[in-house]
Amino acid sequence: MDEVFDKDNVNEEVTSRYRSPGRAAITAVVVLAVIYTLCTAGLQGTVPAKALQDNAASALVYTAQAIGGPGWAKAMALALALSVIATTGTGIVLSARIIYRMASRRVLPPVLGNVSARFATPAWASVLAGVLIIALTWVYLLATSVQDAFTDVVDVTGLLFAIFYALTALATVAYYRRRIISGLADALTLGVLPLGAVGFLAWVLARTLSTAPAAQVWSLAGIGGAGVVMMLAARIFLRPGFFSLPRESDASRH
Repeated sequence: MDEVFDKDNVNEEVTSRYRSPGRAAITAVVVLAVIYTLCTAGLQGTVPAKALQDNAASALVYTAQAIGGPGWAKAMALALALSVIATTGTGIVLSARIIYRMASRRVLPPVLGNVSARFATPAWASVLAGVLIIALTWVYLLATSVQDAFTDVVDVTGLLFAIFYALTALATVAYYRRRIISGLADALTLGVLPLGAVGFLAWVLARTLSTAPAAQVWSLAGIGGAGVVMMLAARIFLRPGFFSLPRESDASRH
């Protein structure tokens, strides 16, 4: 499996590809949990809860004005605008890297996996990501029906992540199934914890879908269906080696 990990989208850029990405992910979750908790407590401790709810669309600007007046409110608005610009740039880079990695595995057309000799970047993937973002933004601004569809998609984004992580956990259990019974540590990290995560995410998904509007449910089904169609297209027409990878780990390797 070394050749598989060598070309991974993240692992290819670290020195310890078997440990560093996992540790980085866990550390990031802990750090973000602390940051979000402190931010939420800070907002709720600055202004009354009702006032914060009434100004939910611009909570940070409203809070900055309550603390420091109009000057700090303008500074906060500028900071938010710069943050949006930076986030957009980051989104283009990340999207391009995902397209590039999928293309290099022949899950997408191989031309998107080409790296520019001049810029040493996946140029075609970057151009495609930028064009898609610009085009979708204009469609969103000009078509009311598309705005409604985008709103539904945004509303189910959390559910999509829940499904993704649940499937990843199930894949982990299936891939390492021979190692689960090899010891207590492996049973806990490769069996109990992933299955516990699947159960919790499935419960969240079921509770959310039971009260979700029909438009959101159909949006979720449409995204899942589109993913299945793209997967079958890659499997049948592009024939990537990804689909021939081993379906289980080497039980003797730890």
